[in-house]
Amino acid sequence: MIINVPYSGNYQINDQRDQDMAERTCRLINDEALAFSKKLLSGHITASVFLINATRDKVLLTHHAKLGKWLQLGGHCDGIKDPFFNAHKEAYEESGLSRIDPLSNEILDIDIHPIPEHKGVPAHFHYDIRYVFEADENEPLNISSESNDLKWVPLSQLENYNDDQRLLVMRDKLSGFIARSS
Repeated sequence: MIINVPYSGNYQINDQRDQDMAERTCRLINDEALAFSKKLLSGHITASVFLINATRDKVLLTHHAKLGKWLQLGGHCDGIKDPFFNAHKEAYEESGLSRIDPLSNEILDIDIHPIPEHKGVPAHFHYDIRYVFEADENEPLNISSESNDLKWVPLSQLENYNDDQRLLVMRDKLSGFIARSS
């Protein structure tokens, strides 16, 4: 089943997890005027990108400075009701790459996850809307202040960098997503 997530794009529902995440995210967007703003302290929409190389066997990860773990690129929407745009913007800002191409404007995954308290900002939830983009792995990277490091990681070794199911689910959805987008 495919559903349309407001302001975000179409999302392929594969299982009960996908259904739950999509319903909760749609409810937040429809019920909260500040859903796309950090001002909504209980939780808000974020956008991220599973940035793969041209041969589609590696993903660019950032070693997140605040969270101290390897993650996909992404961030807050800062009040802009366009997660696709925000994912693209964050990918450029966090990688330093000069060309990043979307594979599709469809959503790869939605994940709602807790964010711990940090510097006076209370613990809250990120309703993360995730897309797939492609870039040249040979282009030089520029590490932003939000990262400790950037690395092209073979998809087959993703668990060695972060074995959290929230990250691995994107890899597991990738081949079906690419087949639908081609």
